Amino acid sequence: MVKIATWNVNSVNKRLPNLLEWLDAAAPDVALLQELKCVEEKFPRLEIEAAGYQIAVTSQKSYNGVAMLSRQPIEKVRIGLPGDDSDEQARYVEGTTFGIRIAALYLPNGNPVSSEKFQYKLRWMARLRQHAADLLLSEVPVVLGGDYNVIPTDDDVYDAIRFQDDALGRPETRREFQALLNLGYTEAWGSLHKERHVYSYWDYFGQAFDHNNGLRIDHLLLSPQAADRLVRCEIDKEPRGKESPSDHTPVWCEISEP
Repeated sequence: MVKIATWNVNSVNKRLPNLLEWLDAAAPDVALLQELKCVEEKFPRLEIEAAGYQIAVTSQKSYNGVAMLSRQPIEKVRIGLPGDDSDEQARYVEGTTFGIRIAALYLPNGNPVSSEKFQYKLRWMARLRQHAADLLLSEVPVVLGGDYNVIPTDDDVYDAIRFQDDALGRPETRREFQALLNLGYTEAWGSLHKERHVYSYWDYFGQAFDHNNGLRIDHLLLSPQAADRLVRCEIDKEPRGKESPSDHTPVWCEISEP
């Protein structure tokens, strides 16, 4: 069994004690981290390697940043999403480990919708769709995990009316996400669960976590070869209740050995 988790840590150095505690307790084979918020030289490589993980990372000062941690070597590493050589934002890292092609991604937020940020989000999603289609041609298992900043349906947000004009829930955003699924990818949690209003993100304000006013925006998308081996997928709410938590919590899946 291979356990693959995704977690937007919202500053890897600030959350390092929580991250190390979670790595020890949850013991994922592969952990995909987003929003590192540090230059690569400041990434806590020594501490994470001491926990038993190899690392592929791309990051930038104060913003963005993604990393893949694996208990096995990470091969054929790709830094950056293809399709725009001028895009310098650190949002995508990809590699092969445990015989699976895995990507850690941090999709743009896109707000405000009236700004260029929303157009960048849609262009980024179109690039992701093209690359995801190319990955399917390899016919190897593929997992695309991360903070998608996409609310797939009204059942994935505590107040659909409030978010209907937000970049995370706009029809254009949902159409692009659905286009990814239409390629043949399976959204792991949604494929195994019928519960409504289960979330992976809660704002820091307004006691959102206490009142369960959340969003489900962290997803694991599996190619057919990976989805055929999907055994389990869960959202681990415990880290969100820790002291000085990230506003996101981990989502993980288990994939059986071939």
